[in-house]
Amino acid sequence: MSGANRMPIVSSVGAKELSRTIASFVLIGVISWIHVLPPQVDPRQTINISRYGALAGVLKVIKPDQINRIVVRSPSWVGDAVMSLPALHELRRIFPKAHITVASRTGTAGVFIESNSVDDVLIQDRASFLSTFGQVSEWKRRQFDLAVILQNAFAAAATAFLARVPLRIGYGTERRSPLLTTTLPLPAWKDKRHESFYYLNIVAELERMFFGSDSIVKTDPVFDLPVSEKRKNSARRIVIDQRASPSKPLAILCPGSVNSRAKRWPAERYAELADKLIDAGIDVALIGSPAEIDVSLEVCGFAKHQPMVLTGKTSVAEVVALISIADLLVTNDTGPAHIGAALEIPTLVIFGPTNPLTTHPLSSKAEIIRHPPDCAPCMLRDCPIDHRCMTAISVEEVFQRAMAIMEKTSAQVFG
Repeated sequence: MSGANRMPIVSSVGAKELSRTIASFVLIGVISWIHVLPPQVDPRQTINISRYGALAGVLKVIKPDQINRIVVRSPSWVGDAVMSLPALHELRRIFPKAHITVASRTGTAGVFIESNSVDDVLIQDRASFLSTFGQVSEWKRRQFDLAVILQNAFAAAATAFLARVPLRIGYGTERRSPLLTTTLPLPAWKDKRHESFYYLNIVAELERMFFGSDSIVKTDPVFDLPVSEKRKNSARRIVIDQRASPSKPLAILCPGSVNSRAKRWPAERYAELADKLIDAGIDVALIGSPAEIDVSLEVCGFAKHQPMVLTGKTSVAEVVALISIADLLVTNDTGPAHIGAALEIPTLVIFGPTNPLTTHPLSSKAEIIRHPPDCAPCMLRDCPIDHRCMTAISVEEVFQRAMAIMEKTSAQVFG
């Protein structure tokens, strides 16, 4: 299937398949508790390359053209899912004829639904005892040849193991190495390079295994995040229904963050920024997940002009489409930052407690703003002192930087 015509099919699997044997059911529980079963080595899997040590007897019988069905377990968070897109792009390059399925949570599936690197998306939400059982059955039914485990969780590797996927590759996190046929150590550079290389490194290892060399880590990451015109038109209708003017620029603000309160620039400052943008003739919309609605309402409470509130009202797929039609995105270091960068939308990311070396937005149209005190990056979810890394960033500075990014992009388009 050519990249231009490839459109992922989205399906789901839950905990419905209760007709399987009690023995398999118990096995899942045993693995989940003890984390130490030996890998299920399929006799087809032999690859003979000395550099793989214990795997020397597991490499080389399978040829690249025998990898027909691949499953990729995606990361759990939206930003991480976006940063895994370059790995999917490279996986498609080295296995151009394979059918690639992304197994993803509902919350991240919207990142992959139109990817040229993906054939279908299998929705698999947070693993419980029963849902893992259903997932294993579905993976078995699909007869995958290779499982690429991008997610660090134990359950992701256990699912591939129990489904008897012949080749299973991922990092040896959470004591899951025995469940993988190829285990990678955490890279020494993990906290010094962009997170996208963390996922690319897994695919680079596959390229070395099958082809004896790799070019992946030497090239710039490619973010494949297409948005169809149909989805863009739907996004335009969403903002028009919220009284946005088709003739005005659209700025999107993301004042929340699900997994860290410390990453949030103060709500009153987002409110003042929204007022300044509206006074400048720009429509403003707030986005975020249902868990971030309180932050958006707090912003509205401080604001003189009321922005559009889309927080909690849109899916991830709709958020991607909304950002794709925006003229500006201002956000904390959270998922939308990476969406904006992947879409080449003018993006300004406000950094505080997190490490920009690993999570900065990779785009020529994206910038970060940061005034780190001595304690940054602390990576804490709640600031134990006075949140100085965020309060040091003024509204005026963010506003001026945001306007400059918009103007620069306009000059590139029309100049």
